[in-house]
Amino acid sequence: MNRADELRKLCEDLDEASKVATEQLIDEIAFLEDQLKELRRYPFLAVNPKNPQQQRSTPAAKQYKEMLQQYSGCVKILISVIDNKGGKETSPLREYLNAMKTGGLELR
Repeated sequence: MNRADELRKLCEDLDEASKVATEQLIDEIAFLEDQLKELRRYPFLAVNPKNPQQQRSTPAAKQYKEMLQQYSGCVKILISVIDNKGGKETSPLREYLNAMKTGGLELR
């Protein structure tokens, strides 16, 4: 079973609309994971041979950082969809914040 199929299995309990919405996200996560693995093969620091104190980030390091941020964002979205089961449940924190916004609760 490949990584995309593993992620799809986590989404089996979602309603159809959420499954359709997460399909592209799952493909993106699997792609980014493959790219991140590939980038790890390259050095992230270039050291000046004449002065080892001088170091700089390589293009691979910069690309890895950008892709890791994209990957983290995609994973956070997927986790929030899975945790909300398609948006039908509201977390206690969200209920509290909504009550504060409507004036139902006061801060002490």
